[in-house]
Amino acid sequence: MDTKAIFLPALAMAALTCVVWLRMLYVRIGQMKRERIHPQSVATSAQVVAKLTESRAADNFRNLFELPVLFYLALTVAAFNGLHDAATLALAWLFVALRIAHSAIQCGYNKVMHRFYAYAAGGAVLWILWARIGLGLLA
Repeated sequence: MDTKAIFLPALAMAALTCVVWLRMLYVRIGQMKRERIHPQSVATSAQVVAKLTESRAADNFRNLFELPVLFYLALTVAAFNGLHDAATLALAWLFVALRIAHSAIQCGYNKVMHRFYAYAAGGAVLWILWARIGLGLLA
């Protein structure tokens, strides 16, 4: 399998992160304009929490730098060690799909249990991906 293929899910995750970032900017700037919030009045995270009430996209953006960091590393380890077979690639794409679902839920209607199921399933897929890579490294 072409080594480049294992990095396509990483590209998709980067695109998702960009979309959420753009959503966060749109929401924050919109609220600041509507409520005439001066940018200096939200200079610290405590001030942001106190004044900007719509935080779903910002919360999701921060979340995209938690488990996904291990995902990016897993793909890199797999690529550099020749462990990028069809099963690894399928797990990578499944993780991406679950992260897209998680982001759509959190940035959208934000039903906590739906979001939790997507998050937990994505986490499980990530740990399975790492187990597969780990076994490949130990073999």
